[in-house]
Amino acid sequence: MRLGINTFLFTSPFTNKSTSLFKQFKRWGFDTVEIPVEDLAHIDPAHVKVELEKHRLVCGSVCACMGPDRDLRGTTKQQQTGLNYMLKLIDQMVILDCPSLIGPVYSAVGRADAVPPAEYKLQWKTVVKHLKTLCRYAEKKGKQVCLEPLNRFETDFINTCDQALKMIKDVGSPALKLHLDTFHMNIEEKDQAAAIRKAGNLLGHFHACGSDRGTPGSDHIDWKAIAKALKQIRYEGDVVIESFTTDVKVIARAAAIWRRIEPTRDEIAVKGIKFLRRSLDLNSGAEWIPALYAPVPTF
Repeated sequence: MRLGINTFLFTSPFTNKSTSLFKQFKRWGFDTVEIPVEDLAHIDPAHVKVELEKHRLVCGSVCACMGPDRDLRGTTKQQQTGLNYMLKLIDQMVILDCPSLIGPVYSAVGRADAVPPAEYKLQWKTVVKHLKTLCRYAEKKGKQVCLEPLNRFETDFINTCDQALKMIKDVGSPALKLHLDTFHMNIEEKDQAAAIRKAGNLLGHFHACGSDRGTPGSDHIDWKAIAKALKQIRYEGDVVIESFTTDVKVIARAAAIWRRIEPTRDEIAVKGIKFLRRSLDLNSGAEWIPALYAPVPTF
């Protein structure tokens, strides 16, 4: 397993200039960087790749940012916009040498409507059709798509591991995997460890955050059970800290972060990676210095 950090904790949008974050990420001991690409024009993937290599990091995952105009179950225009956006993300991933497109790849975040069962069924078929197209392209490019269930306040479409596994079965592509997140599971799953075991070898990506979306470990989640379950299924993918703070205003509003969850965002990264290395029984990062760290640049 590799430990990663999602850049939303420190900046939005991520641009070429945001690569100045990499030096501190490496010093803290992270192996991978998860980059949310809000607009395809925000980055030159070749430049980002050079900066990653300079700091001996890799882009382990690209996060699909599914705004209102990107929705595989929306209007015809929203469906096409969302599909085209993700197909082009895969092209950027090829240049970045990034293996995984992750996130709620099926719908716009924040769309939570109480639709009749017949309408839900139609939406499901529409999403299956588009994901088949996306995954065929991912297969061709040697990439995987990791579908993330979100909690009920962020989507009404796929909330649980069971629902996600049904979508994966219906799409029927070896490129489509499951992406689980401890924050969302804390709301939607009765037993997070059981959900991980059910996912088994279909688990392609994992987000580790506290029950309040803060630092993993300083919360009520049963991390021992999660670590045991990941070991039982022999998970070898990335474990990424995805947290948000009021420092990044746009993302704070989108993620409903109305108060300061932790004293500083740096502490989420530093304490989070220390906890995860210990809990997951991973070797300590050679350059990680827990007591001596400088704040990352702000944008």
